[in-house]
Amino acid sequence: MTNSPVSRGKAFPLGAILREGGANFSIFSKHATTVSLLFFDDSEDSHPARVIPLDPHVHRTHDYWHVFVPEIAAGQIYGFAVGGPFAPERGLRFDPDKILLDPYGRALARPEGYDRLAASRPGNNCATAMKSVVTDVSHYDWEGVESPCHSFSRAVIYEMHVAGFTKHPNSGVEPGLRGTYRGLIDKIPYLKELGVTAVELLPVFQFDDQDAPAGKTNYWGYAPVSFFAPHAGYSASGDPLAVLDEFRDMVKALHRAGLEVILDVVYNHTAEGDEHGPTFSLKGLANDTYYILDRDKARYSNYTGTGNTLNANQTYVRRMIMDSLRYWVCEMHVDGFRFDLASILSRDELGRPMDNPTILWEIDTDPVLAETKLIAEAWDAAGLYQVGSFAGDRWKEWNGKFRDDLRGFLRAEEGTVARLPKRLLASPDLFGHEEREPEQSINFVTCHDGFTLNDLVSYDAKHNEANGEGNRDGSNDNQSWNCGIEGLSDDPAIERLRNRQVKNFFALTLLSMGVPMLSMGDEVRRTQRGNNNAYCQDSELSWFDWSLNNTHRDIFRFVKQLVELRVKRVIPVENEGKTLNEILGRALLEFHGVELCQPDWGDRSHSLAVTVYGLHGEHAIHLMMNSYWEPLDFALPGLKEHRWHRWINTALDSPDDISDWIKAPAVVGERYSVESRSVVALIARKGKSSARIPIPPAPAL
Repeated sequence: MTNSPVSRGKAFPLGAILREGGANFSIFSKHATTVSLLFFDDSEDSHPARVIPLDPHVHRTHDYWHVFVPEIAAGQIYGFAVGGPFAPERGLRFDPDKILLDPYGRALARPEGYDRLAASRPGNNCATAMKSVVTDVSHYDWEGVESPCHSFSRAVIYEMHVAGFTKHPNSGVEPGLRGTYRGLIDKIPYLKELGVTAVELLPVFQFDDQDAPAGKTNYWGYAPVSFFAPHAGYSASGDPLAVLDEFRDMVKALHRAGLEVILDVVYNHTAEGDEHGPTFSLKGLANDTYYILDRDKARYSNYTGTGNTLNANQTYVRRMIMDSLRYWVCEMHVDGFRFDLASILSRDELGRPMDNPTILWEIDTDPVLAETKLIAEAWDAAGLYQVGSFAGDRWKEWNGKFRDDLRGFLRAEEGTVARLPKRLLASPDLFGHEEREPEQSINFVTCHDGFTLNDLVSYDAKHNEANGEGNRDGSNDNQSWNCGIEGLSDDPAIERLRNRQVKNFFALTLLSMGVPMLSMGDEVRRTQRGNNNAYCQDSELSWFDWSLNNTHRDIFRFVKQLVELRVKRVIPVENEGKTLNEILGRALLEFHGVELCQPDWGDRSHSLAVTVYGLHGEHAIHLMMNSYWEPLDFALPGLKEHRWHRWINTALDSPDDISDWIKAPAVVGERYSVESRSVVALIARKGKSSARIPIPPAPAL
């Protein structure tokens, strides 16, 4: 450890930045009275190897503390000890006994004896604290590999967990690489075969895996301690510096395979929790700046359900978020971001919703982020729901209404048929007023949070006992249906029905306008045995079970065929860049019931048919949906010169459940029997209706 004399340093840039001869360190702390930079020889050390107290008359500019230290190289472990008033009633929580992470630290070292609780108790936590690591991110060979830059109109997103994708012993990945960035690379051929265009990775920012019930692990990663460092737990080598290249190797390999990389990012809270939680970084540097506090400043506003809420529209916090996003784009080459509980970013410093949130517009208009995909989970845990009214011009939005209405229809809830056309047509009731493209709607039925698709059709109620919270956690409203038996079943009739329901969900999701998002393992009926809140289950309960790729190969084939046709054929080139209203205004839609042009919009209706001319280029599509418990006989529209061909019938066994677009068998007759609980799609190339019967008005879209 060098003992060379230090110099003043500079306030910009923030973080630990290598320069000729050493490194410059800079952090923000407005009310601190003392700041010391601590160097360690090892992450396990109980005492720093060197302590550099910063003289506020020399090493402070405005609210920034900075110093230049000679002879520092990449790999140096460091942290800060920051003193000041411990006055919770004023929002100040300084504790000089705690080792603080650099908010701008690009890498992190986690000791074997890491202890979250030690950061919550009085006293020194040096030996058990996570610490920052000096990095040099500029040296990496991208080998000329660039992002595939897929258009949103042809995107199919695959939400997945980096570790869970390969951690199962039957993954075929060698043991040392399972659950790592490198392990994911081994499974890229599977993603290519499935045909998706982008992976959306659950949080990869360094998170606190101990932020979970006692004895459990925070598996999902929605507990960030850094907005710049990739999670070291997904490193194959365990080296704090190597993880940077391992992450970039993964991104490069995905790009080379034509897949984009979207990060699920958490800028709404941190793992520091509430007033009883640990002090890792922001709480000990500038608690009253970084967090939204209640009127009683000793307590935190909790719009996230996690104990604290990041003060995203505060100037310093806003800058940190922007710097973080630019870093992941410029240095790590990611292609986009899905913002967890994004509506929180629209709250001001008192927690009130803003009409024009500064941070959202900065992200929207930033030139560095201009080519990135921006996706909002447009709600928060305190009831703010902004789907269809989210700020900005470029944001796409998770469409919770799509999820709920498809679930309702396919389990035969009353009153759902009238809402179905809206969801199939990119929800013009939510987004049409904004004159935006249909891609504004991110359509999904399942995601990491809630039932898997298999469990959605296998369980009527959640079964979260394994979480150790008495089955009280997780949502009680799942809109699920177990098809007659709760949980696993060896009844062939039940399994056949569940298979059909799974295919129904996939068919409607991938045929709808908007951007489809699939959840990891749904394509092979991955199960969590009824657990709808598996955030703390780092076990085979949550991991991808690769044996299912053989067990449910028929489902995989069905989804693969749908994805391929979705990307290549279903969305015509001439619709790209057009607004939702322009596309709908040019297309001709006919809604039907079992008889032509006689749709039943009543509450007790469980079926609907729609013929679409012009929406899919030169093709016509006739879609029949039957969520009734008996078969229904649908009349077919007449065609001039062409015939209907059976493309999809979810009631048929593989391979007849989905046919090749070109070789689909012809349909004979003027009616078609649609089996109970099934979806049928017919196609006619260059098809036109033989007659124009006056069409009864559909419900307002």
